[in-house]
Amino acid sequence: MKSKILGADAVEWLGVHYKTILGTEESGGAMSVVDSVSPPNSGPPRHIHHDADETFVMLTGDALFWLEGDEFTRGPGQTMFVPRGKQHTFRVVSSVPARHLVILTPGGFEGFFSEMAANNYRIPEDMPAISECAARYQLSFIGPPL
Repeated sequence: MKSKILGADAVEWLGVHYKTILGTEESGGAMSVVDSVSPPNSGPPRHIHHDADETFVMLTGDALFWLEGDEFTRGPGQTMFVPRGKQHTFRVVSSVPARHLVILTPGGFEGFFSEMAANNYRIPEDMPAISECAARYQLSFIGPPL
């Protein structure tokens, strides 16, 4: 589904808007950068990126991050680094949407969001199909959201 918040090149999946602003092809595979806007109380199930480090740069709103059992709150101007292979998730805890950049190194994961939006997958109803797709992007879902 196309996003009304981030423009024509963006997609929406489960109320979250995603726009790739630096694709893998533009960085020679080194990284990808996705501009994301998540509504209050939203966040993904606990998961692991097996082949990529993930960095969040918070632009607006506040998010509670969970990383391997530790919790951290990050707001505008702050970052959260998640090393590859580590269990993590987050939830938007502010009353306003959280806009953040998602930077993955190396790149390649940005296509996951487009596939989820194109198929209009729902959580938890479509978790088998979501997990199958996620595996192609070296991602495993391993637990519930916060």
